[in-house]
Amino acid sequence: MTGILEFVVLAFILIGAFFSLVAAIGVVRLPDVYTRNHAASKSATLGVMFILIGTFLYFAAEGHTNTRLILAIVFIFLTSPVGGHLINRAAYYTGVNMWDQSVRDDLREKVGYGKRKSPEDTGGKIS
Repeated sequence: MTGILEFVVLAFILIGAFFSLVAAIGVVRLPDVYTRNHAASKSATLGVMFILIGTFLYFAAEGHTNTRLILAIVFIFLTSPVGGHLINRAAYYTGVNMWDQSVRDDLREKVGYGKRKSPEDTGGKIS
């Protein structure tokens, strides 16, 4: 493997590790289910994809092409954002309130609150 390719592989893996670290910090530090899930689904997806791409490049340079690795990259790219969206949607429709300092609720007028209470009704508390 050439020095340039080793640097590219290292860059992909370090970028992936950074995104995974940001996702872990976001899950611990963010205030509600919506922002935590955003951190987990977006940052972790990018982190895992960068690490898998770096791994693929490393083994491709050695002459080992792995179709399972390519399928894993495609599978994660397609399923992780959909899973994150569905988790947020389920939380919204079951009545999990947003953080009291949230600025926007685009679905409020479209679907109504239903079981949800408005932030004014709960005094801004997360339930």
